Amino acid sequence: MLQIIGIIEDTMVDGPGFRTSIYCAGCRHQCEGCHNPQSWDFQGGHAMTTEEIMAIIEADPFANVTFSGGDPMYQPEGFADLARAIRQRTRKTIWCYTGFTFETLVHNPRQRALLELIDVLVDGPFIKTQRDETLRFRGSRNQRILDVPASLAAGKPVLCYE
Repeated sequence: MLQIIGIIEDTMVDGPGFRTSIYCAGCRHQCEGCHNPQSWDFQGGHAMTTEEIMAIIEADPFANVTFSGGDPMYQPEGFADLARAIRQRTRKTIWCYTGFTFETLVHNPRQRALLELIDVLVDGPFIKTQRDETLRFRGSRNQRILDVPASLAAGKPVLCYE
């Protein structure tokens, strides 16, 4: 089960092209200036099964998938189950937004298991003093858009968008 605050279909702000964005409940980063502070509550939203979410994802054959929140890395097992289902049943790419850094995630076995199923990671907390509205797919200059398979293979972050 995943605690979900919302699912937005056919959005174009959480990665390239049309995406189905799954917004989870729960975030301890609580970044100043967060655009989604209602997602901080771990009890917010409602519980959904992988199958319930997959029905929404599979209903749109053209949209890829984004995990956001909240922070999906606080529910790594549930999102790993969902990512495995996406991998097994579709050809969709998976983006994930997190306030953690890649360097932190690779050292946490639970979070790394999810990381290994993601194509692109937008990492790092939102920092209000580094806010930059000209950036693609992120809010502050410290945040990176990483090619996860290449980063794991290299053992260090590999950027895929500037």
